[in-house]
Amino acid sequence: MAAFTAARICSLAISSSADRSNKRLQSRCNAVLSFDETSTSRRFLMQSAAVSALVLLNLNGGLMSLPARAEEKAKEEGEGLVGALQSLFDPNEKTKSGKVLPKAYLKSAREVVKTLRESLEEDTKDMAKFRRTADAAKESIREYLSGWRGQKEVVNEESYAMLEKAIRSLASFYSKAGPSAPLPKEVKTEILSDLTTAEDSF
Repeated sequence: MAAFTAARICSLAISSSADRSNKRLQSRCNAVLSFDETSTSRRFLMQSAAVSALVLLNLNGGLMSLPARAEEKAKEEGEGLVGALQSLFDPNEKTKSGKVLPKAYLKSAREVVKTLRESLEEDTKDMAKFRRTADAAKESIREYLSGWRGQKEVVNEESYAMLEKAIRSLASFYSKAGPSAPLPKEVKTEILSDLTTAEDSF
């Protein structure tokens, strides 16, 4: 085995080295591979065999400890790679409170919180920017309501109740005061508080 390995190494070394070193390497390889080896080449073969045996032992020990290392790493990282893959394809997500809710719902609800908060906190003096944020908020609210209004999976959740309340307060104000009326500070504060409560339960 060691002689076969040495032969392969020698042939590779000979083919890749320069012409002037070819003769030297060839003579060394011939000495290793010849049947009537000198004591030097026997010593070389014995050392090669010992090194090969050590390498194999180390490799074997390393391979045997791989499952244990993987298990330790999985414990350190929580669920590990399998858990991460399952989580990626799972249609549900565990919230901070420990509840399991549809990912699509959480994504839609988070978008409502983000866009509505940006719209409420936007300075009304810059009308173009204010309109952009208001339109984004309207669109996210429309998508949220069309997908999740009255859905039994989420209707009893605190986040759902808080978002429903915030959207109702906003709609109620604008239906009475008109679409271009400035939002009073107390209404704005109440809606922002509802958004924060909803967000905290995600």
